[in-house]
Amino acid sequence: MEQEKPSLPIALVVEDDDHIAHLLKFMLERAGYRVELARDGRVAHDYIQSQPAPTVVLLDLMLPFFDGLQLVTLVRSQPSWQSVPVIMLTAKAQESDIVRALDAGANDYIVKPFQPDELLARLRRFVRPRP
Repeated sequence: MEQEKPSLPIALVVEDDDHIAHLLKFMLERAGYRVELARDGRVAHDYIQSQPAPTVVLLDLMLPFFDGLQLVTLVRSQPSWQSVPVIMLTAKAQESDIVRALDAGANDYIVKPFQPDELLARLRRFVRPRP
């Protein structure tokens, strides 16, 4: 009898910059994640309201339609999403932005430009993907 392969952890990446979105998708897939991409706040908003919770969310702060703060608040209001780790990934480096995001429910905050290995190390604090 063949044993079923464990499913990959799912990373929801909410990023409107094409280059960064492709880089994150590549990095995360190599690290053992299945990646769902949302290119703007509206797509992410619809995903959060209609899809099962992913393993982790990487969330830009500045997005069209709904910003990252609105989305992290939405994530925390969905019962099945409340324990999902949310990592903000943004160019906004002011302390007030970081504090607002953490207070809204983000688990971590990484400032762009980011170091890929640091991002993956921070992800490992929340998720242990299977090889």
